[in-house]
Amino acid sequence: MYDRILVPTDGSPGMGRVVSHAAELAGVHDATLEFVYVVNSGAVANLPMESSWEGVAEMLRDEGENALTAAVQEADSEHSGLDLERTMLEGSPASEVVRYASREAIDLVCMGTHGRGGINRLLLGSVAERVVRASEVPVLTVRVGD
Repeated sequence: MYDRILVPTDGSPGMGRVVSHAAELAGVHDATLEFVYVVNSGAVANLPMESSWEGVAEMLRDEGENALTAAVQEADSEHSGLDLERTMLEGSPASEVVRYASREAIDLVCMGTHGRGGINRLLLGSVAERVVRASEVPVLTVRVGD
C-alpha cells in the first residue's frame, strides 16, 4: 500500500515516537522512509540587520543536519535494513512539506503534532494542521509530548 513514506522532522525530542511509528509502517510495507527538514527562512526575516544571514542560515542548516541524522539513526535502530533517505528544504515548513509530498509521489506523510488547543493553537498555529488541510497525500499525525 505504501512505497514512499515522508517524515518531516524538526528535531524536537518527541520525534522519536513519530519515527518509530513510521519505521514500523515502512517495515511492514517494505517502503522507503524519507526524512525532510525545512529550514524556515521566514522565521529569520525579522532579525535586526546587524545579524549575519549567512551565520544564521548556517546555524539553521546545522540544526537541520542534526535533526535528519537523529531521525535516520532512530529509524535504523527501530528497524534495520530500511531504505532511508534525507532531504533538506528551505521555505515555509507546511508549504514545503505539501509541495515535496506531491512532487515526489509520496504515498503517506507521517508527522508529529503537539495537540495544542485554545490560545496556544491560535497564537502558534500548527504545521501539522496546515499540512493536513493542504495535502492531497494522506497524512498520519502522531501525538508528541505530554
